[in-house]
Amino acid sequence: MMNILITGGTGLIGKALTENLQQKGHIVRVLSRKPEGDEFYWNLKEKKIDDAAFENLDCIIHLAGATISQRWTDDYRKEMFASRVNAAKLLKDYCLKNNVHLDSFISASGINYYGTLTSDEILDEKSGVIKADFLAKLCVDWEKAADDFSDISDRVVCLRTAMVFAKDGGAFPLLEKTVALNIGSAVGSGKQWMNWIHLDDLVNMYVFAVENPEVNGKFNAVADDIPTNREFMKKLAKSKEKFFLPLNVPAFLLQTVLGDMSSIILEGTRASNKKIKSLGFDFNYSTLKEAFKSLVY
Repeated sequence: MMNILITGGTGLIGKALTENLQQKGHIVRVLSRKPEGDEFYWNLKEKKIDDAAFENLDCIIHLAGATISQRWTDDYRKEMFASRVNAAKLLKDYCLKNNVHLDSFISASGINYYGTLTSDEILDEKSGVIKADFLAKLCVDWEKAADDFSDISDRVVCLRTAMVFAKDGGAFPLLEKTVALNIGSAVGSGKQWMNWIHLDDLVNMYVFAVENPEVNGKFNAVADDIPTNREFMKKLAKSKEKFFLPLNVPAFLLQTVLGDMSSIILEGTRASNKKIKSLGFDFNYSTLKEAFKSLVY
């Protein structure tokens, strides 16, 4: 049993992870700007966290971060940075203040660490940044903030997370809805790769990282089966017995509506999950067919 502090615990991933950890007997503390029940107060702008959250603490899981699925104005880019990097620095300050030494500091990161581009290269954790765009720089700084815990934590783990598929949140319900309305089609070239992971597998990966001392360093959190955008939309339409439109949605439409954020939809390369699997982690949903079976209804 461990005492675990979670940031972002009220979000899609955080809620599912909290429930899973509690079922396994761990004591979970959730930080919230408006705490209820057993939650603890924190306010990033005021640089305040309830000191009680750090008593006898074993592990911190840092999930907090402003969504990337919103138009990236200059002000919003600053918010995306602060909610990840500055939040990690504040957690470190409070650990030092309360003389906390952790078993593990486990942080979310993004598969966009490598850069947002379309390439057939299969990237692993040794690949490094191959396109230094905004999201890549954000993820690099995010992981540096996590690595800064190495002097007060036995392990630092970063999970470079792909698009998360879940029934009740994230991008999947929106994609499913377009198909259900018979307007499902590829976007842009349709050749961009779509890294993804099922919510259940991602939650299990965090638990795996908490409970296994050999998990240390950076890991790609992606499923085995990585389709192109066109392949994905076609298979999703087939799974719902709906039409797949042969005409792609033009890239310029998304660029006009979404600005720079459109890059995460229009570009994509492939990432390998061999490193986490080499430590014994098993995916329940390694293929689209398996994922669709649990998500499509």
